[in-house]
Amino acid sequence: MKKVVLVTGEYAQRNYTVFDIIGLKGKRQLTKTLPFLVEEAEAAEQAGIDTMNIRYNPERPEIAKQLREAAPNTFMSFAMPMQSAKSKKDALKFAFDAMEMGADSIICGTWSLDFIETVAKAGIPAEGHLGLVPRKSTWTGGLRAVGKTIEQAKKLFDDLKTLENVGAWAVEIEVIPSEILAILSPSTSLITSSIGGGKGDIQFLFAEDILGDSAGPFPRHSKQYTDLFSVRKTMQSMRVKAFSDFIDDVKNDGFPSEEYEVGVEDIVKSQLQEYITK
Repeated sequence: MKKVVLVTGEYAQRNYTVFDIIGLKGKRQLTKTLPFLVEEAEAAEQAGIDTMNIRYNPERPEIAKQLREAAPNTFMSFAMPMQSAKSKKDALKFAFDAMEMGADSIICGTWSLDFIETVAKAGIPAEGHLGLVPRKSTWTGGLRAVGKTIEQAKKLFDDLKTLENVGAWAVEIEVIPSEILAILSPSTSLITSSIGGGKGDIQFLFAEDILGDSAGPFPRHSKQYTDLFSVRKTMQSMRVKAFSDFIDDVKNDGFPSEEYEVGVEDIVKSQLQEYITK
């Protein structure tokens, strides 16, 4: 653990700093997940996940605060919503708000390069997002792989260099050919966080995908390591049955019964009856 000082001046402990992660580039892959629930964040930290992304909504910051508190020692990037910042001033304000809440980095891949540069110049670690960026998928032909043509592959490289030039330190690269990332990652100083792009400096999967916690279909690039969705379905069936059994028990005078009731001495009952009938 490393002792760090937050922008608020408070001390904190982290498993990694930006400096550490940059120093590991090309040496070994780290792991990253994105939890939505406090329980997921707690479990990820207990398991030893290296880094996390969490979604930060300036209008509901308490959600990010709860996730930060659930995994207090894990390096955490706060993902900024596309529509939150309408100006450089907004971008800077929201980025500092996130850092004050305990973010170690800001990922703002749907923001303009001007916004990313403004945040980076203010000394805030900033990350970009390339490849399949879902909220910009209209520019890449929908939810499909990016980088399968030489034109797209060249643009990925050029965009990496542009992010370097505006001061980003890392980039999420989503759904590109693994052979292309194998060429690009060593060709950039940026830390590459791969989701569906083969091996990068960091391997990233959403907690929902790792946990198998939806009805699916899951993204092709994801792997499920358990089946929480089936567990939740079983739990829901158990809830319904328990409520039904409770209803039947009450209707049939099976509940409450003596073992679940509070007793009282006969003298108290007789004295109460005398009091009522006076």
